[in-house]
Amino acid sequence: MCIDHKITCRCGSNSASLNFKDDIMPVEVINKLYCPSCSTGIIINPETMLTDNGWIIEYDMDVVQFMENKLPHGKISPERLFDEGYCTWRGVYPSDHIDSAREREELVKLAKINPKKYVEEFKKWGVERMERLAHEGWRKANEK
Repeated sequence: MCIDHKITCRCGSNSASLNFKDDIMPVEVINKLYCPSCSTGIIINPETMLTDNGWIIEYDMDVVQFMENKLPHGKISPERLFDEGYCTWRGVYPSDHIDSAREREELVKLAKINPKKYVEEFKKWGVERMERLAHEGWRKANEK
């Protein structure tokens, strides 16, 4: 099970939805969240921070260490927390779940008219969307 939380960035102008895989990490594992507007000038500490296309997640590594016994063994880092889904975007980027739902709404209309064309277009949309997001620099879109 994944728990979803919406967190507002430091400047208050943007928010991100994050998932917490298996509810292992509490929302308090996020110390600070910076959007591209408020991340300018922030000095990145790789021991506590992860950057993704202008966004910065600053993790509270004391909370991580406290919950460490619930994680599979291995080095605990911001990258591992994010990439393995313990504290990561809900989707490919901060508002992906909202944007992709909106984009799919247009395709669903086609499903009622021409189901075969819908399947073709849905596959095409998925591939092209991930290529676009990878080109834009989103970390999860570049996973292999």
